[in-house]
Amino acid sequence: MSKTRRLRVVNQVCENVEQLHRMKTKRNLLQVCLLCPVVLMLSPAGVQAQFTYTNADGSIYDYSINADGVSMTITGYTGPPWAVSIPSSINNLLVTGIGNGVSPVSSDSLTSLTIPNSVTSIGAGAFVLTGLTCVTIPGSVTNIGGSAFGGCYNLTNVTIPSSVTSIGAYAFTRCYDLTDVTLADGVSSLASYMFYMAGVHSVTIPGSVTNIGQGVFMNCDLRNVTICNGVPSIGTSMFEQSSLTSVTIPGSVTNIGDSAFFECTGLASVTIPASVTSIGVEAFNTCTRLTNVYFQGDAPSALTLEEFLVFQGDNNVTLYYLPGTSGWSSPFAGLRAMLWNPLIQNGDGSFGVHNNTFGFNITGTINIPIVVEACTNLANPAWTPLQTLNLTNGSFYFNDAQWTNYPEQFYRVRSP
Repeated sequence: MSKTRRLRVVNQVCENVEQLHRMKTKRNLLQVCLLCPVVLMLSPAGVQAQFTYTNADGSIYDYSINADGVSMTITGYTGPPWAVSIPSSINNLLVTGIGNGVSPVSSDSLTSLTIPNSVTSIGAGAFVLTGLTCVTIPGSVTNIGGSAFGGCYNLTNVTIPSSVTSIGAYAFTRCYDLTDVTLADGVSSLASYMFYMAGVHSVTIPGSVTNIGQGVFMNCDLRNVTICNGVPSIGTSMFEQSSLTSVTIPGSVTNIGDSAFFECTGLASVTIPASVTSIGVEAFNTCTRLTNVYFQGDAPSALTLEEFLVFQGDNNVTLYYLPGTSGWSSPFAGLRAMLWNPLIQNGDGSFGVHNNTFGFNITGTINIPIVVEACTNLANPAWTPLQTLNLTNGSFYFNDAQWTNYPEQFYRVRSP
């Protein structure tokens, strides 16, 4: 897009936001332009008659009547009060929509919002740059517009209900205090830059998510993420420059997009499931603390790792691969690669009780890292790490002095 074209787009956004937000300050207008790069096309043919309703508490709602004649869309709000509970009906019309840019002039004063379960749609920029600290999104909502809550810097938590099938870009961008995010099982789409620069610390992405936009958690304060089985891919720049320290990638993922974990400088270890057939350009570039990468399948193309700079700048990375997989060598694509093959020896003299402790030898490739875990019930296992170590000489004798504290004890070895 040319510079002239970009300026035209920004100007169009500003003009439309000005209409939607009714005389917001120049500062807020500039921020809205940056937060909501969405062109809202308004035309005379689309203009609907506007009505005003004054509630018993003194709050004023602007609204338009929908085409069905029995429902309405709220197009504006004037308070106080600033702890807003939107009514489910006004003048015998069911409230089904919250329009684009309904936030009031004194937007910083709007602190809390309860949306009735009659509402199915929240418009683009509906509450952008407001002072919301909490919002309740009901299970009736199916659509959340672009930048709907963008720049709500005091918002601390949000739950996206399973009913939501469409989310616009930048929906929660720059919500700096938004640390607690729940994505209900059933949510199918994560929009581009949905939580860009938000304060999200931890998140679970449900297996129902099948469509992932670019940069969803880019520049987040994200430390831990669990991606549930069913998610097919990790999107371009999905976690770029986040504070990620751990990630669980399920066996449903077939593609890791370009720059997916770019500059995740807190990430030390990652496991790539055998299902992954494609790793994008600079996927793990400049993950400076990354040391251990565990591949569960055959070797990817050397071109993918080396020429695409997948691990560029990760100077201490070792690739680990499993017995029975093919295509591996060391070095592999310029990186050290090692067979990860720890085995608990249960047929030698070390296995069993010695000096009132239960122990066994673990053997494998020299210096591979392992974690020994235990649980007391295989039917419902809750594995507890007991010891993390390297097989310094290709062998290690593990012993558990606490084994008598449990009626049964089971052991396993996994990667760190």
